[in-house]
Amino acid sequence: MPELPEVESLTEFLRDRAVGHTVVGVDVVGFQALKTFDPPVSALGGLEITGVSRHGKFLDLDCDGLHLVIHLARAGWLRWKEDLSGAKPVRPGKGPLAVRVRLSPNELGLAPGFELTEAGTQKRLAVYVVKDPAEVPGVAALGPDPLAPEFTVAKLQEILGGNRTQIKGLLRDQKVIAGIGNAYSDEVLHAAKMSPFKIAASLTPEQVADLHEAIVTTLRDAVERAHGLAAKDLKAEKKSGLRVHNRAGQPCDVCGDTIREVSFADSSLQYCPTCQTGGKPLADRRMSKLLK
Repeated sequence: MPELPEVESLTEFLRDRAVGHTVVGVDVVGFQALKTFDPPVSALGGLEITGVSRHGKFLDLDCDGLHLVIHLARAGWLRWKEDLSGAKPVRPGKGPLAVRVRLSPNELGLAPGFELTEAGTQKRLAVYVVKDPAEVPGVAALGPDPLAPEFTVAKLQEILGGNRTQIKGLLRDQKVIAGIGNAYSDEVLHAAKMSPFKIAASLTPEQVADLHEAIVTTLRDAVERAHGLAAKDLKAEKKSGLRVHNRAGQPCDVCGDTIREVSFADSSLQYCPTCQTGGKPLADRRMSKLLK
């Protein structure tokens, strides 16, 4: 799933390539992806892209005051095309293509644009056409952005105080903190040397400060690594920079212990016992306890 660093990089990528172009047309192939009907998607035609921004994991293209807001969900991706003039029409329901955005020609006469694709059968990629990004329920409900100046240690302490949620789940909750998903929550907790099952409200002031440092540093480092990369290269960069996520069975880069995994119904987490749980492997999530 694209998370804050990848979406931030896609935002920069589109700022460099799409801003200044006029939207020629938006072809919705996967009709389930379009979540709004007023204004219609056709209203984007003829509008100039004047800016691109990010809200948590949401991409926001400002088209002369009308916003095309995109959420890539778990299996979605954005594929930039230098020339879509020869792109063939795609029948709905065939293949991974969900949305195609065609832009005005550049100085070379090429008609660039991008395609939104989604692998798998769980079609959760979402596209909205709104006058204000806050009209998108997921954007309106977002918690603070962890890379914003107002995300301080005090703000994190306020978020954690009295919260009986396990810290792994809390970090992934977009209504609590925007932009962190399954992968970077694993990375943050490894950097903070903290068990994913630790209860948020139990953190000491020192642990809150360490967690804040881990959140900000992990995300900023990932953004910096991805800076300037083409959209097609972001997935590989993310994978290469991960220390624990999706590395079960491999040695920890910090201590050499074997990275372990806890599986859930639709996801899993990875962690290092030595770095995070005092050397004890975590029990199955259904028990929600450390093995004795």
